Amino acid sequence: MERKDEELLRKLLPLFKSEAEDHLKVISSGLIEIEKSEPGKQAGIIEVIYRESHSLKGAARSVNASRIVAICQSMENVFSALKRKEITLYSGMLDLLHQAVDRVYGLVAGEEPSVADETDIGKLVQKLDETARMRKPGGEEVGEPERIVADNQWNGIKEPRISGRPAEPKVPVPPKHPAPLSPSAKTVRVSTAKLDSLLLRAEEMLAVKIATVQRAEELRELQRTFAQWKKERAKKSVARKVGASARRSRTNDGKDADPFLPRLESRLVSLVKAAEYDQRSFGAMVDALLEDTKKTLLLPFASLLEIFPRLVRDISKEAGKEVELTASGGEIELDRRVLEEIKDPLIHLVRNCIDHGIEKPGDRKAKNKAPRGRIEITISSRDDRIEIAVSDDGAGIDLSEVRRAAERGEAVGREELDRLDEHELLNLVFRSGITTTPIITDLSGRGLGLAIVKERVEGLNGTFSIDTRPNAGTTIRMVVPIIIATFRGVLVRVGEHFFFLPSANIRKVARIGKEEIRTVENRETILYNGRPVPFAKLGAVLELGTTGPASPAEGPFVQIVIAGSTGAHFAFQVDEIICEQEVLVKNLGPQLSRVRNISGAALVGSGKVVPILNVTDLMISAVKVAPAPKGAGIGGPSKRSSILVVEDSITARALLKTILESAGYEVTTAVDGIDAFTALRTREFELVVSDIEMPRMNGFELTEKIRADKKLSDIPVVLVTALESREDKERGIDAGANAYIVKSSFEQSNLLEMIRRFI
Repeated sequence: MERKDEELLRKLLPLFKSEAEDHLKVISSGLIEIEKSEPGKQAGIIEVIYRESHSLKGAARSVNASRIVAICQSMENVFSALKRKEITLYSGMLDLLHQAVDRVYGLVAGEEPSVADETDIGKLVQKLDETARMRKPGGEEVGEPERIVADNQWNGIKEPRISGRPAEPKVPVPPKHPAPLSPSAKTVRVSTAKLDSLLLRAEEMLAVKIATVQRAEELRELQRTFAQWKKERAKKSVARKVGASARRSRTNDGKDADPFLPRLESRLVSLVKAAEYDQRSFGAMVDALLEDTKKTLLLPFASLLEIFPRLVRDISKEAGKEVELTASGGEIELDRRVLEEIKDPLIHLVRNCIDHGIEKPGDRKAKNKAPRGRIEITISSRDDRIEIAVSDDGAGIDLSEVRRAAERGEAVGREELDRLDEHELLNLVFRSGITTTPIITDLSGRGLGLAIVKERVEGLNGTFSIDTRPNAGTTIRMVVPIIIATFRGVLVRVGEHFFFLPSANIRKVARIGKEEIRTVENRETILYNGRPVPFAKLGAVLELGTTGPASPAEGPFVQIVIAGSTGAHFAFQVDEIICEQEVLVKNLGPQLSRVRNISGAALVGSGKVVPILNVTDLMISAVKVAPAPKGAGIGGPSKRSSILVVEDSITARALLKTILESAGYEVTTAVDGIDAFTALRTREFELVVSDIEMPRMNGFELTEKIRADKKLSDIPVVLVTALESREDKERGIDAGANAYIVKSSFEQSNLLEMIRRFI
């Protein structure tokens, strides 16, 4: 019997997870809605959340999820008290309820609580129950509500029992309108893994479709060859008839060929027509099958937008700002794979709006703005693509700050920077390492967020643009395909190697004279739209040998492909530009998920696999190959740069020392601020990594002392600390720190990336 119960539980758990996620989404969005609603409209929302909590509790009880049952019961008690107006809403109560929802999300996802987590769950339930037992406005004590107490604490096996006063009977409220028929008769639940497998099989049919096109073309070529041969044979036959000797020497072979050739030609014509018919009909069937299969993977954009109200609430609260989020177009459907790829870019954009764009309430009032800022996400259709616009009504982007950030980061040479117009200067925010934030924190300042947006959107063969107005806000638009379609690319040859360049990134293909290649600032360039564009040989960028067919470029002309990405352009020399065509893309698998300069591979009609080049990577690689202006590019330490680590904890000190020495830096340690300042006065360091909470002199005081000393004021300071409040981060900015890393979210790659930027 126990084995049957276990099997039943295993079958029920996937269904429970799906149902629980639906309930939690309604509860979470309801809590967000309560904060924005007028008091008179809150009762209806509370009723909805109350019912969802009750339903979730019942579902959890059916799978013996006693921890979830306990939390949901206590949440239900709070909402019940709110319904009866025994307690009133306040900010801390909503924070507690959000915390409870987060905890249930984790339990539903299968996170196994530690001993400390078990204690936290117990404390959370206790806080919720205490909240539900608050006094009425008149001062009368509300009786203790019902409460769940599980046997053996949260063992997750035995059914929880009720203690405390008996619960009031729950009288179901009849719906205002007749309930619609269950959609189960028209819909089925299918795992995304099965759908992905189905789509993969359908996409494999594209290879057959492309092959039929190739075979039809080969037959047409054979027909053309036969027609040419027939014409030449006819000429020779006429010549033989003119001479009498030719007539006397004619054999039966020629007589036999006369009836055979028309039959062969007729058969060849029939084969060509059949191949063309098969190509058209099979191609149409494959296209229809693939289109219908892809539609099964379409999801409404609203499924992604669900996370953003809570995200905006938490980030804005941490930043000390008031932000309202609105969204429209969530009903538009698109490929689930596109949604997954666009999720992180959208999160980065919303974070940027809050951290960089929206001002604090006091600053907004000084500008005659409403104290609460606005962020708007708008989704709209564009034929087979969608546009995602993220707008804010904040301060806008200061181009002078962007210029200073570019100079500070040395990502752009001074001469190149001086040539940029406003539009090109604005597009620099999408380059890695450029940030206008004065300090690096766990939220922003690394100059990576918009670079990630750029990389992901271009990976989808999408485009983006940015528009900003001082004190009026910024809008960033991303245009991506609704469905991940087959790939269109330009096939090129370099020596004996073939490559595809994405058509979306190709600005121009041309043949130019060698005299048009000029050297500007120690770099080869050509003119494109009247402006110099960097030039490099694709073979050199890809580090290929010189084997293969002789290059036509050895003459007076060369063939070039001008590729573009985020407003920047680069010209690549190739040996041959073959054609533009549609191909089936294959990824490189998890073992080769990130290969420099390569984004995937394509199957062509002949069955060969041809690499697809990543234009963004190519442009970066080309800069490294060609001589670059002084100051361009960022690499690792060319010498053993000296770093001072200040940390009173011997364990943390040893960890930081090991990380930095492994990265090639020379490390000196100090146990507190006074020890560190003494070391700074006795020898030279290129950077300081410091804790904050230390005896004698803390990290804030050390940073201020460094900034006040003329000889030391330019040394970058990175604070690594457990202090994560907004006030502490602001104090770090005021003290003059260059970066602020919270230990709870510490990653050594982030630390090393920052140090490489500063040194």
